Amino acid sequence: MPKPKKHILVCVQGRPPGHPRGSCQEKGCNTVWQAFQQEFQQRNLWNEFLLTNTGCLGPCQAGPSVLVYPDNVMYSGVTTADVTTIVEEHILLDQPVERLKAPEGIW
Repeated sequence: MPKPKKHILVCVQGRPPGHPRGSCQEKGCNTVWQAFQQEFQQRNLWNEFLLTNTGCLGPCQAGPSVLVYPDNVMYSGVTTADVTTIVEEHILLDQPVERLKAPEGIW
C-alpha cells in the first residue's frame, strides 16, 4: 500500500465496569468501528486511506474517540450516525467536522 492520504484511528479500548477513567467501549465504540469499516468497504477507500482500531487515545470520558492523521484532528462522542459525515466531509473533502471536534481542554 502506498502512503495513505489519511490515517483514521478508532479507539476500541475497554476497561472493567466502574473503572475511574471509563472507556470508549462503555460508550459504544464497537458499533462506531463497525460503521467505519462498512463505509470503507462500501466506498472502496482501502487503497487511499488507512483505518485502524486502537487502544486508548486519552479522553476516555468523552469517547468514543476518533483521531485523523496527518490532520491532527480528534473527534469525541462519535456515534454511528456521525461516521458517514466524518467520511464524506473530512476524509473525502478535507473539511473537518467542527461540531464533532474534541473540546480544547481535551485535545
